[in-house]
Amino acid sequence: QVQLVESGGGAVQPGGSLRLSCTASGRTFSSYNMGWFRQAPGKERELVAYIRRNGDYTYYKDSVKGRFTISRDNAKNTMYLQMNSLEPEDTAIYYCATAKYALLHTSATDYDVWGQGTQVTVSS
Repeated sequence: QVQLVESGGGAVQPGGSLRLSCTASGRTFSSYNMGWFRQAPGKERELVAYIRRNGDYTYYKDSVKGRFTISRDNAKNTMYLQMNSLEPEDTAIYYCATAKYALLHTSATDYDVWGQGTQVTVSS
């Protein structure tokens, strides 16, 4: 089974940028559709971005469209989330996860393998 490790989180000022990475172990990374989720204190875990296994389809939560870009490099077993123009509302723990199904699902219950998360804090 694939294992996931996120990295790249940190503290930035509003308007700043971060790039998150999700590195997978195992040789089956390219067979998974993948998602980036985030969870802020007291809030439910929400899907931020999604990418199909070959990268030909992506989805973004409305509030991050035009600011975040999801991508993947299957040769490196790695998925990325480039986050620009960060806002305080983006503060959360960010998780990557593998999707259970072939079609897009936005609920966290439809994803089964999760990384440990990486903290993103946007504050002046």
